[in-house]
Amino acid sequence: MTALIDQYLDAIWLEKGLSDNTLASYRRDLTLFAQWLESRHLEPASAARADLLEWLGELAKRGQSTRSSARMLSCLRGFYRYLLRENRIPVDPSLNIESPKLGRPLPKSLSEEEVDALLAQPDESIAIELRDKAMLELLYATGLRVSELVGLKLHQLNLHQGVVKVMGKGSKERLVPMGEEALYWLQRFLQLGRAELIKSGDVLFPSQRGQEMTRQTFWHRIKIYAQRAGIRSNLSPHTLRHAFATHLINHGADLRVVQLLLGHSDLSTTQIYTHVARERMKQLHQQHHPRG
Repeated sequence: MTALIDQYLDAIWLEKGLSDNTLASYRRDLTLFAQWLESRHLEPASAARADLLEWLGELAKRGQSTRSSARMLSCLRGFYRYLLRENRIPVDPSLNIESPKLGRPLPKSLSEEEVDALLAQPDESIAIELRDKAMLELLYATGLRVSELVGLKLHQLNLHQGVVKVMGKGSKERLVPMGEEALYWLQRFLQLGRAELIKSGDVLFPSQRGQEMTRQTFWHRIKIYAQRAGIRSNLSPHTLRHAFATHLINHGADLRVVQLLLGHSDLSTTQIYTHVARERMKQLHQQHHPRG
């Protein structure tokens, strides 16, 4: 088996140019499998589909994560495809074995207290920070993508109705309510701060040069305020968007409403937030039920 593993790794190194770390990972997985086969007096060439399923089941009993099991199966598939190609086996035993369902990781979010602390950081007496305050409030109130936020134009606002018209992915248009707090700070910025940054033009949130801001620049600004607020968690460009959705779900919002607000074309994309709702229900049950 050791010789077979060496030959296989040499072959994929030549074919795919894999890194030393990847090859070492494959070697570990295949060596573990080989040891397990040996304990059952089996050879790789004689292993059947049932043996591979039993091995994957053994890994699950040992507490291996679903992701690690999926990686193991992928490694075995490559190994047995190689053996089949080299005429070492008549049939590939890894065929028709379904990969474990990994599920989608829950996006990083912020607590409501952390969002409050973040939004409190900009100094409204400074035009650029008043702009940032309006942007942060609008981002948290609407769940816009950062690219949608920095690309907003004046004509997309309807201050009378309190909505913003957004052109999302796939050129799909949606109307999103802003809420009173975001509307208040947006109006303050338009009245007191925007003229210092831009004299003419349709860009809603201009940069210091009076141009449309880049996503990278805005994210740099957010990290400044996060540092001021003492937020130590790693933020991603969509952290406030995820906080928007998470907090709506926590307060009982319907999943389809959140889907419309986020501009998701498929409800399955929004369903990652159902994990949030379940966790929230567990916490409430433990907190308030007499036998929780």
